[in-house]
Amino acid sequence: MKLLKQIEQKWQKKWEQAKIFEANPDNKKPKCFVTFPYPYMNGPLHVGHGFTASRVDAYARFKRMQGYNVLFPWAWHWTGQPLAGASERVKCGDKEFIKALKEVDGVSEDNLKRFTDPVYMAQYYTDESREVAKRAGFSIDWRREFQTTSPTFSKFVEWQYERLREKGYVTKGTHPVVYCPHCESPTGDADRQEGEGIAPEEYTLMKFKFEDSFLPAATFRPETIYAVTNMWINPEADYVKASVNGEKWIISETTANKLTQQQRKIKVIERFKGKKLVGKYFTNPINGAKMPILPGWFVNPNHATGVVYSVPAHAPYDWLALKDLQQKPETLKEFDINPSLLEKIQPISMIKIEGYGDYPAIEIVEQLGAKDQYDPKAEEATKMLYKKEFHSGILKNICGEYKGKTVASVKDQLIQDFKARGIADTMYDLPHPVVCRCLTPCMVKILEDQWFLKYSDETWKNKTKEALSQASIYPASAVQWFLNVIDWLKEWACARKTGLGTPLPWSPGWIVETLSDSTIYMAFYTINKHIREHDIKPEQLTKEVFDYIYFHKGDLQTIAKETGIKAEILESMQQEFLYWYPVDLRNSAKELVPNHLTFFLFHHAAMFPDYLPKAIGVNGMLMIKGKPMHKSKGNFVTLKNAIDEYGADATRCALLLAAEEMDDPDWRDENICDISGKIESFYNLANNIIEMKAKGKAGHSEKWLISMLQHRIRKVTENIETLRTRTAMENAFYEIWNDFRWYMRRKEE
Repeated sequence: MKLLKQIEQKWQKKWEQAKIFEANPDNKKPKCFVTFPYPYMNGPLHVGHGFTASRVDAYARFKRMQGYNVLFPWAWHWTGQPLAGASERVKCGDKEFIKALKEVDGVSEDNLKRFTDPVYMAQYYTDESREVAKRAGFSIDWRREFQTTSPTFSKFVEWQYERLREKGYVTKGTHPVVYCPHCESPTGDADRQEGEGIAPEEYTLMKFKFEDSFLPAATFRPETIYAVTNMWINPEADYVKASVNGEKWIISETTANKLTQQQRKIKVIERFKGKKLVGKYFTNPINGAKMPILPGWFVNPNHATGVVYSVPAHAPYDWLALKDLQQKPETLKEFDINPSLLEKIQPISMIKIEGYGDYPAIEIVEQLGAKDQYDPKAEEATKMLYKKEFHSGILKNICGEYKGKTVASVKDQLIQDFKARGIADTMYDLPHPVVCRCLTPCMVKILEDQWFLKYSDETWKNKTKEALSQASIYPASAVQWFLNVIDWLKEWACARKTGLGTPLPWSPGWIVETLSDSTIYMAFYTINKHIREHDIKPEQLTKEVFDYIYFHKGDLQTIAKETGIKAEILESMQQEFLYWYPVDLRNSAKELVPNHLTFFLFHHAAMFPDYLPKAIGVNGMLMIKGKPMHKSKGNFVTLKNAIDEYGADATRCALLLAAEEMDDPDWRDENICDISGKIESFYNLANNIIEMKAKGKAGHSEKWLISMLQHRIRKVTENIETLRTRTAMENAFYEIWNDFRWYMRRKEE
């Protein structure tokens, strides 16, 4: 191990002295521009970063060996809430978090005291991570390095957003967002401690008459109102009767608080436990039928309205919940409900689907063998049935004017009609909890006068799909995922009130959101070398400078005179961009497909339609001993610690061998130890071969070996070109090793 680390250090020193990874335009060579998403500096680089970066670096080194002029730049992400949230946790004395910083990250007491300043924390982790990236052997051109709160990069972001606004892609409007009440800002994916990828969902509220009020039940399936048999209310939960925009609703107390953030005027009239409602009757607004309210301890008062209607013929959970009550009739006694009432509740059929009878929920529950409402098979049954009914279900005669139509074709019209009749409304909620980096639970808020990226724009979506279609996507199975994301993306809040970042140039008090400033920064890599070398000041980087470099607009001499940047420097910056662009490979983890990687396509389609990305690689998420990485749970390995213990070569080999395509790699110490031992063995084998070769002449065995090496080279080439890095590594290391061992045995005979 010691010898291998000495070899690593020897070559790393030589690379740095020779500056061999500093890439400059060279029209005599084909170029290759590869990029890796800059990591957030609210913590150290970990082996997950190492996995993705190793794939990029393997590709970069491979292309250099093919004769390409390769640029692999690097930067650091400081913007948004992650750093501010981490610093706040230190300031508040979060014991669990501070313990992880000490024991996992190795932060000293002196540095920890200064972590109450997010900028200090960011600089600390940046300085440490830069050295780790160098020790890992990543072939980076460090002249292009920057961090995302630097004044020069902020000028680039300001220019981008001014131009996006001019194109109509940044608009002011009113839309639902995931919102942190503490930060008083929208909370994007990167600003969340928990709940990444969760977006507001719109529920239809079916309003059932109850005494002098309404019971608004939230649903994604409003057509099923024709098959309602009963209502579910959690008897232990807190409910209120409240005036909602002048109309009396009975909802969970939590819901009343949520609706205040959704442009509703709320006045609580009465508070009570749900058991007050159980055993009473409500009225179905469709047919006037009186139906019972039953106890449903499974109803989550924090989800939607806390009011759930029951459709046992078409909802597996409802059928199972009724069965569960039937098996425990004694639970009804405290509500003065006669158990015989359950026998009178019969499923109502309203949707016909091929292959099923009148009560598909009952059939599918029996097919899957779901035992009760808590059986995981109940969720599987629900998903299967909803998909079938939505896409191919035909509404029966009971559905009146909608009979004979498919659920999918009539749903939107049905909602409009129900709203017009005053029996339906809407609200937004989160399908799963979201927690801000400041550790505050988030909610859905309908924001007015908020700035949004207009990802709903159909023209922009189509341009983005064209950008996707002309790029190579590895693996190809990720293409449909991208298409799905492009289709469902709507307005994205691109500014927030707190955290580090670039001020929105036309709206003081707002900061460009974390993911929104990270879309076309690859273009900034191409010119940052010149900004640093010539000490160009932020105020010199006017919009006209960026227009000239990237859009070839404006008069060179005039811009040079107005900014004080020499004309030849501006020309060099423009030529540098023209040489390196477009991006030849962008590689990242699959968690970024629903946001960053798709935003990357959107913004290049908008800003650089003539320089669209050539390839995107998507890889899995690294696990630690089969479980997701989680620092506070101790399931976390820093890249620094991995290299300290096993060396850079063993770490990189282990990562490259762990997985490919979108499979999740698994980091296990025993695997790394095994690979480390194999590298040492291979080193010794190589020395033996060198000694043996010096003693004799090449013969049949050597010709065979050369032939096999050519075969392996071809296999490695085929696989690295398509980012199948695990298969490439297996051929380059294990298969070649087997070839050499066969060769050695023949030579020893």
